[in-house]
Amino acid sequence: MRTFLLWCLLFVLCWPLALLALVLYPLVWILLLPFRLIGITFDAIFELLRALLSLPARVLSGPKRA
Repeated sequence: MRTFLLWCLLFVLCWPLALLALVLYPLVWILLLPFRLIGITFDAIFELLRALLSLPARVLSGPKRA
């Protein structure tokens, strides 16, 4: 909602810039999508490595008692 209100304010103050932002936003989102996918992939790889490295310590510590 805040983004929409800021866009409305921009539209009132400078409508050509607001329309340009409205047209360019989907293009920028599509261009940045591969970088987001790469970031998600690297995050998953590092999480897997962390789980693999901590597995021996978790196995040797035994079961947790509640």
